[in-house]
Amino acid sequence: MNILILGSGGREYSIGLAISKEEQEHNITFCPGNGATDLIGQNINIKDYNELASWAKVNKIDLTIVGPEAPLVDGVVDIFKQNDLTIFGPSAKAAQLEGSKVYMKNILKKYNIPTAAFVETSSQNEADEFIDAQNTLPIVVKADGLCGGKGVIIATSKDEAKEAVKDMLSGESFGDAGNEVIVEEFLDGYELSVFAICDGDNYVVLPAAQDHKRIGDGDTGPNTGGMGAYAPTPLVNDEIYQKIEDRVIKPTLEGMKKEDAPFEGVLFIGVMVVNGEPIILEYNVRFGDPECEILMPLMKSDVSELFYKGATKQLHNFKLEMKDEYGVAVVMASKNYPYSSSVPAEIIVDDIHDEELLANSHISYAGVTKEDDTLLATGGRVLLCVGFGEDIQTARNRAYALCGQVHFSGKKIRTDIAYQALKIQNK
Repeated sequence: MNILILGSGGREYSIGLAISKEEQEHNITFCPGNGATDLIGQNINIKDYNELASWAKVNKIDLTIVGPEAPLVDGVVDIFKQNDLTIFGPSAKAAQLEGSKVYMKNILKKYNIPTAAFVETSSQNEADEFIDAQNTLPIVVKADGLCGGKGVIIATSKDEAKEAVKDMLSGESFGDAGNEVIVEEFLDGYELSVFAICDGDNYVVLPAAQDHKRIGDGDTGPNTGGMGAYAPTPLVNDEIYQKIEDRVIKPTLEGMKKEDAPFEGVLFIGVMVVNGEPIILEYNVRFGDPECEILMPLMKSDVSELFYKGATKQLHNFKLEMKDEYGVAVVMASKNYPYSSSVPAEIIVDDIHDEELLANSHISYAGVTKEDDTLLATGGRVLLCVGFGEDIQTARNRAYALCGQVHFSGKKIRTDIAYQALKIQNK
């Protein structure tokens, strides 16, 4: 197949890498890609979606996979379908599950999908009333629109929550994305990332992963796009999976059909498990990043077949098989992340002589560019070191061993990825 992957991050790199490793016969093109994706396929840079659809027709693209959320919310899937092209992802209407937190929370409420108590508002007074009525802290404040995974404030006092609302509604924090806000109760439990690949009617659920959002060890400091992840997680069992299917995925797919917005693509379910009960924090409409970087290589089934059958309403004919191992991904970020951009820095990767490490780890590149065949760290999250093993500890050790082989000025990592899972396993 001729496959087009939209996006430029580690998520898109990992999708392309998984397809190219397992299925050599495919030709892969990235738009726009990054400084390392040309190691897997070719890069093009066409910003206009109508022009890109024309390019895809001329170049006989059999399948387009959309990585990030912005093109989905902007309607790239609708444009490609109007041009009779096969594309994996939700329509612009269905993508509002991520494009608008207000829309998403109202869908959860309308179709009785368990979620935290909340108020949606553009009024400071209304938000303040909800905040004052809360009996517990902290309080969660979310901007309505897209904020690159950073539009959530966990306020530790009522005054802080009110200030966060004020900053969002004024446009100071997140611009137009904060014109409306969600204020909701804080759920005390543990968080999971669950991904359902959907074709409008049918779905396939991948093993649950756990992300690490905060910049610092021990989940300290500000939220980021994600500093690492692991899968599968021992924090979930068959009973929780079944509850998520019955109470969340099935009513969501049925509800979206009733809304005349059937959901096709990746339904990313942010789950908080409270006393064994899954409560939905939010939906996204694409793979999580860094979760994608571990889930793709853990797949034993053909990755391209999963996406193709998801795009052509054939998931009932797809059999998901996963490798019997664990994956851990550690994000290597630039010096000033997530506060400001950093000076470009040359990336040096040492030769790896340990055969086990060589066979059970790899790098997924994200915020990198290439100048004269030299790879430079130019993004906030630069790359991910991914390790695999028969248990989480082994996979984690390999991921961190690989981190030791990669060098660039100002590199920053968390040293405790997968700590929650290891606590359980070491009990």
